[in-house]
Amino acid sequence: MSLTLVLFVAVMLTVIFHFLGVYAGAKKIVWTVLALLWIGAISFSMQEIKPKGYEYIKKMQGNFESTDALIKEAGDEISIYEMLTIQKDFLKHKKEKMQH
Repeated sequence: MSLTLVLFVAVMLTVIFHFLGVYAGAKKIVWTVLALLWIGAISFSMQEIKPKGYEYIKKMQGNFESTDALIKEAGDEISIYEMLTIQKDFLKHKKEKMQH
């Protein structure tokens, strides 16, 4: 699932919840909760991965050129979102390699 699709779904859910809040007469509460949810989600996705995640990345490194490029682009501190992107690329190439 791409980041664009995830953001599109999140924005649509935000709009839906907004209109539910308007209908229920609780706009301020709904927007406060939505803001807190967005802040929490962004904060979580930007957190650095645990040391075990770096071990997993070392196992993926050196197998596929595009995966190595993503690892290099991520730098020294890799976020959860970057880890998921790297893993998705690695698994895609691994699957292609197994089919051939």
